[in-house]
Amino acid sequence: MLDAWGEQVPHGWVTGDDAFGRHTPFRHALRQRGERSVLGVPCTTMMRDLEVPWPEYSGRGRRPQAPWQSVTAWRKALHPTAWRRLTVRDGEKGPVAIEMVKRRVQTRLEHKRTGPAEWLVVTRCPVADEGTLEGPASPDARDQDARYCYRYYLTPVCVAHRELKEPSLGELARVIKAGTCIEASFKRGKGEAGMDEYQVRTWEGWHHHMALTLIAVWFLIEETHRGQQLTPALTLPQVRYGLSVLLMEVFCTLSIPSICRHVQRQLMRNELARFYHHHTRNCLPPRKLRRDIQ
Repeated sequence: MLDAWGEQVPHGWVTGDDAFGRHTPFRHALRQRGERSVLGVPCTTMMRDLEVPWPEYSGRGRRPQAPWQSVTAWRKALHPTAWRRLTVRDGEKGPVAIEMVKRRVQTRLEHKRTGPAEWLVVTRCPVADEGTLEGPASPDARDQDARYCYRYYLTPVCVAHRELKEPSLGELARVIKAGTCIEASFKRGKGEAGMDEYQVRTWEGWHHHMALTLIAVWFLIEETHRGQQLTPALTLPQVRYGLSVLLMEVFCTLSIPSICRHVQRQLMRNELARFYHHHTRNCLPPRKLRRDIQ
């Protein structure tokens, strides 16, 4: 797909979960094509820290190097002050924040081969705040303790024989959280526009159905963002419901004032729930929701 459409579709990053990141040939192919990527990897990935002092050389034999260890063991040895907390954007239920740590490492490939230098990115969030939009993951896609859930990502240091500028934690956080927004868009498409409700016999018909549902989701998201400038508590299902009621108004006995009253009751209930959610977290709700990534 990148070979056929990469130049026609502007993009800055390629991101994916551990189903893509665990395959080292796939990561190698992205590097050869000059693509910057942030791919999830299993918690059992073996790595070697390139930023720690190496053991002292005794003068005999090979020079010692940093030992191999799993990313989980390396994460457990981190000092608590190594974590950085970043706020990516404002979300519907409060600020979208993430804690991260980044380190230059080497990973072990198949047949005990040593891979190129890469940036290891570890993220953590409270277990109670772990999102439900990411779908079913493999058992080793993440690990957790009593307080936090941890995920691991790799991003290349150099691509196509040229070294890349070191990415900032803010940029990496934006890319990682963008994957959640993409999953949310697909979930909205299935729940609000019938993306998974198709009965087709050809790929052409399937592509037509997907294109129409994605256009419908895009329209609903744009209308939701426009309405949130005046009513931050407005949600996409409420916009879809209001439009469906307006379209059915010709065939029903509902009047415009009755529709507005019903929608207003839903908005007030959602607004009170939003303020209560922020009150339980001891933070002020945002006046307007910024949409940097959608």
